[in-house]
Amino acid sequence: MPTALFSVSNKIGIVEFAKELKFLGWDIISSGGTAKTLKENFIENVEVSEIIEFPEILDGRVKTLSPKIYGGILAIRSNKKHLKQLREHNIKTIDMVVVNLYPFDEVTVGIPKPKNRNIDQNVIENIDVGGVSLLRAAAKNYKDVIVVCDLDDYEVIIKELKNNSITQELRLTLSAKAFRHTAYYDSLISTYLTYEKFPTQSVIPLKKLSCLRYGENPHQKAALYSTVLERDKSIIVSAKQLHGKRLSYNNYLDLEAACNLVCEFGNPMCAIVKHNNPSGCAEGSNVKDAYLKAFSCDPLSAFGGILAFNKDVDEAVALEINKIFVECVIAPSYSKEAMNILMKKKNIILLKQNISHKKEKNVIEYRMLSYGMLVQDRDDQLLSEVKLMTKRSPFQREKDALDFAWKVAKYVKSNAVVLVRERQTVGIGAGQMSRIDSLKIAVEKMKRVKHNFDEKLFPLVLASDAFFPFPDVIEEAFRVGVTAIIQPGGSIKDDESIRVANDKNIAMISTGMRHFRH
Repeated sequence: MPTALFSVSNKIGIVEFAKELKFLGWDIISSGGTAKTLKENFIENVEVSEIIEFPEILDGRVKTLSPKIYGGILAIRSNKKHLKQLREHNIKTIDMVVVNLYPFDEVTVGIPKPKNRNIDQNVIENIDVGGVSLLRAAAKNYKDVIVVCDLDDYEVIIKELKNNSITQELRLTLSAKAFRHTAYYDSLISTYLTYEKFPTQSVIPLKKLSCLRYGENPHQKAALYSTVLERDKSIIVSAKQLHGKRLSYNNYLDLEAACNLVCEFGNPMCAIVKHNNPSGCAEGSNVKDAYLKAFSCDPLSAFGGILAFNKDVDEAVALEINKIFVECVIAPSYSKEAMNILMKKKNIILLKQNISHKKEKNVIEYRMLSYGMLVQDRDDQLLSEVKLMTKRSPFQREKDALDFAWKVAKYVKSNAVVLVRERQTVGIGAGQMSRIDSLKIAVEKMKRVKHNFDEKLFPLVLASDAFFPFPDVIEEAFRVGVTAIIQPGGSIKDDESIRVANDKNIAMISTGMRHFRH
């Protein structure tokens, strides 16, 4: 009779699975906790301790580690020498291994690593040793042993056994899944226990959450994975979808960019993002005011955009949003009236997430290359050392606008130039190969829209994400009415830029820190 070994932490479905196996004529060996569950449900099975003639010890830390178990799993059935050794040592072959592991992810998810490196003992005790070894042994000998680590496979296995169709293809598929599972499990543990920022070897535990509508283009398939131990820290991955079609790859990228931007602000804020760049953003007295100001920066580009708010969406702003086509809206919450209005559009994607909080510090970012990966600290700083570069200091209204412009520029693709009046963008130039071209684009966008500003009360300011290699940007900025500039400084030609700014009576300050974004 074929024999199955059961050792499961999660016992959902195990009783039903065991009953089906018994009906098909299988013997069952089980470790302590699993054996107890089966016996309570009147399913005949033999405890591992009886097979190995040794009790579980060390509070269950040692229970299946025995030649009588691993010999039965690893013996190659077509190898006469192996079978002879099994007979000599009275070892019975094991034809199926059913194991799921201690819930390390459930124990640790959302629990930060202790700064003193004193790991909680409950975390340590949820590091599975025997279960991982059993899965690896069975997966290695997949040609002779069926390995089961996924509860969803119970039904498949029974169906195939009843049809006498456990193929080598299925065995190999289950083997690969088991090795993925143990590798993922070990990656969870190593990630949680690792304190080095850039260790010599690195693994990232990723768990699939969903398939996406498509990738960057409709012909590309895509899926969303989460880094399990940090899932609740992600603004986007842990957001709750309230309405609309499935998200696409591009939706996620744009949502991430929009949310990171609005997180920088405390007052009601709206960011409209297209192709990973803000087309317009503004603070306002309320969310409707913020939205209308952000929209006015570039009404054309707002079509099909992503909207992010750091405050709750109410009826007033929902009525304005519904006047155009937008892909997604994300906000901390929505009033009942706002939901009724927005849900009139079938495909609009509505997401709920608390994006008003400050982002976590000291986070590592990963970016894939072809067969490689870049790893860096996330850009979670804003300023280094603010210095006045020119003779004239910016007055208070300029300072307020410069503060806003600098925060926005951090989230615009390089080369980035942002034009601002008061606390709203009026022109954004992004992703150009030269900084002067970014300025020209920002100016053209500003010219297309009539903004009702008293220019004496609300001066035009400029933010640049990196220093000026030449003074041409300052000269052009003066021609369009810019009165104050914020930039990192540090160019070997800073003196030329400063001279031009002084000649034009433009106030200019340096931040000592650039914000390239690629």
